[in-house]
Amino acid sequence: MRYGTDLMRQADVLALFSEDTPQITRTYLSEQHKQAGEYLIGLMRRAGMTAGFDALGNIVGRYEAADPNAPVVMTGSHQDSVRNAGKYDGLFGIITAIACVKDLNDRGKRLPYTLEVVGFGDEEGVRFGATLIGSKAMAGSFEPAWLDKADDTGVTMRQALIAFGGNPDGWQDVDRRGKNVVAYVESHIEQGPVLLNEGLAVGVVTAIAGASRLRVRVTGLAGHAGTVPMGSRQDALTAASEMVLFVEKYCEGKTGLVGTVGKMTVLPGAINVIPQDVEFTIDVRSGDDALRREAVAAFQSGFEDIAKRRKVTVNAAPFYTANAAPCDPTLQEAFARAIAAHGIKVRHLPSGAGHDAMVFPAVAPTAMLFVRCGNNGISHHPDETMTAEDAEIGTSVLLHFFENYRPAP
Repeated sequence: MRYGTDLMRQADVLALFSEDTPQITRTYLSEQHKQAGEYLIGLMRRAGMTAGFDALGNIVGRYEAADPNAPVVMTGSHQDSVRNAGKYDGLFGIITAIACVKDLNDRGKRLPYTLEVVGFGDEEGVRFGATLIGSKAMAGSFEPAWLDKADDTGVTMRQALIAFGGNPDGWQDVDRRGKNVVAYVESHIEQGPVLLNEGLAVGVVTAIAGASRLRVRVTGLAGHAGTVPMGSRQDALTAASEMVLFVEKYCEGKTGLVGTVGKMTVLPGAINVIPQDVEFTIDVRSGDDALRREAVAAFQSGFEDIAKRRKVTVNAAPFYTANAAPCDPTLQEAFARAIAAHGIKVRHLPSGAGHDAMVFPAVAPTAMLFVRCGNNGISHHPDETMTAEDAEIGTSVLLHFFENYRPAP
């Protein structure tokens, strides 16, 4: 096995850089982020790249083309994790790319473009509540106000960057727009069961889903659990429960749409009091922005009908929106050819999860390769798995892409 065994070992080592071992938690600008970055930089340098941290704590490795004026192709993924994470989310996209460069360097082969491998410092947004920090900086959409965001201990991003050895005022220098970048491609575990269920090791991503998030507040009237007749109640929780089921039924009836109610609070929260105030969130995603917007409107309308019938009031307010990011057709086709060259059926599928790639259309055409994961596709969880065999195939497909991709003149 050329790559898979080493990649599994590297993932095991990276899992040790955690804030709460034996669980895996690695947040932006933490000591463990620094340790993981230094380990990855070491891998990059041994693979033949120049490498180091940038101003915001991203790691950047460059495998230079013979021509110093050659265009740049970027690849990579994120170093950080959610709390109590798995081993492969994000990190696989970095180490698989490093393995490709090592193979090229061992053979003395240069590409017709400079290959830049990036390990983004923050994608998940766990520490400071801002997501995709590293990739947004490179895509020209970094918000300077983020530097004043504080973590749970009161440390601001600016302070953390200085302690890390970064430069909070250097965020503009990270911007890759206008820097001759011609493509951004990202390899990532699927974080879902589609490839696993179809017996396929890899797939081509068609689009990264857009998302809308709503905060829903339902207001009824508290009352004694034993004295208010059932037909006279203004129960906020039963109304909210019907709204949750409305979300489920609506999304089940629309191909390409998923909806999740992930948080709910109930007040006053007493066993013998009818609930008066309920708040819950909705996360709705689709690769089709029109379909997602229609869903938001349907939720708001349907909730009003439920509230009226149940004699409560409701307010469903969006608080986050991200548009879908379609992948470039030419790059999709290049990945499809690489997969077919390995004798594997080509499967196109959307990504329901967000990724660093979704912000890069502002820089260059973008594409993603999905690699199968096990345990029914579970991710963001210690049971997240992938096999050495799939890591081998995914890396070989990615290398085929790199060796055969020719930027347009």
